Amino acid sequence: MATIKLGYAPTRRSIFSAPDAIKYRGLTADRLKELGIDFVDIDDINKEGLLYDDHDVKKIAAKFKAEGVDGLFLPHCNFGTEYVCARLAKELNVPVLLWGPLDERPDENGVRLRDTQCGLFATGKVLRRFQVPFTYMTNCRLNDPVFKRGIKDFLAVCNVVKTFRNIRILQISTRPFDFWTTMCNEGELLEKFNIQLAPIPMTELTEEIKAVKAEGRKMAEMITYINENMEVKIQENQVENVAALETAMEQLLERYGCNAGAIQCWNALQTELGIMPCAANSILNEKGIPMVCETDIHGAVTALLVEAAGMDETRGFFADWTIRHPDIENGELLQHCGPWPISVAKEKPRLTYPLAFDHPGSLTAEAKHGNITLCRFDGDNGEYSLLLGNAKGVDGPKGMGTYLWIEVDNIKRLEAKIVEGPYIHHCVGIHKDVVPVLYEACKYIGVKPDFYDPIEEDVKAYLRGE
Repeated sequence: MATIKLGYAPTRRSIFSAPDAIKYRGLTADRLKELGIDFVDIDDINKEGLLYDDHDVKKIAAKFKAEGVDGLFLPHCNFGTEYVCARLAKELNVPVLLWGPLDERPDENGVRLRDTQCGLFATGKVLRRFQVPFTYMTNCRLNDPVFKRGIKDFLAVCNVVKTFRNIRILQISTRPFDFWTTMCNEGELLEKFNIQLAPIPMTELTEEIKAVKAEGRKMAEMITYINENMEVKIQENQVENVAALETAMEQLLERYGCNAGAIQCWNALQTELGIMPCAANSILNEKGIPMVCETDIHGAVTALLVEAAGMDETRGFFADWTIRHPDIENGELLQHCGPWPISVAKEKPRLTYPLAFDHPGSLTAEAKHGNITLCRFDGDNGEYSLLLGNAKGVDGPKGMGTYLWIEVDNIKRLEAKIVEGPYIHHCVGIHKDVVPVLYEACKYIGVKPDFYDPIEEDVKAYLRGE
């Protein structure tokens, strides 16, 4: 599970009640502790523990940077001081959460103590002037359910942004010749997003496999794992190759400091090892290390973002859009040769042969049904976007490989969206609704959100706390 640390910088303004601002800074901190939020306070910066003095901005920024905060929380404990909030946010360059506790009823003389809502309006405008993107959590009480939901969603947004800004992908060999769809612009990914690739030739992988087999211990542990978690339908020496391949890839990922990988899964690997890498990919995916097929770099990026949006609690699965459902009008088959994580399956996976290939080493299992998010990061001609939407698992004909029949609102609309681009036949699914989190994260990572169903207003309503 991901751990996200917030910089907690509650703010006030001098012309409103300082005692009430101090009261609410304490109440808000207590609520964060109740929710188990990891945050860095500024109670050592000044005696009030509040952000209002411009001279404190540099000290607070230095403290937050030293503590490695992943997001900035700006509770407006009264009206707040909008320009110091903006200066601090600009200095930190992390996602920003803007919120304030709901104002009380004016007293019998018409006196108002805080005017928090009015201050939120002011800070929102000044953040825009500073060109600082921010997330707004609706003006509410600390114990309102929407507060808890908004904080948790913001942590997930921070996790997506943190992940996106630190992507390094192990690229094992070139893309398969026939897969022009999975070509990517390595230089552009680096220049635009700091997405780094670590390309290695297939021979480096096979040499690592030889070293793993010579060492023996790690491969033996992996063979035990395979036999315990899979229904093995291939020969013992082939199982050894699956185990050695997984261990070798994991070691290479660590050696090159990568958090995901993409492998040329055919045909050179079969010449060298006589197996498909699907089951080995599945094991890595189960460990939370996305390893995608056909050297699909954009697919690896997608997998990282989707799991980050789920706070790394739920495994995603890398899939092909394949064929329409024969019986359900808006149904579709999500399938791949066999790389999906074991936890996604609703049955014990069989380690066997894939569809369309003569070599062993893939899993066959139907995935669990339920509601899912489907996503694809992609781009061409210098423009990048994130395809987003929901679906639900449904019954359908028996399949091969790892598969799930799904139903969407309008398959023709989805089909046209993928064909017209910039997307391809690959996507990543996850058994969790992370669409709002990914949508909100897009404002921080410079990628355009793109829905395949007209749900943007519904997502905005959710983020507003409706």
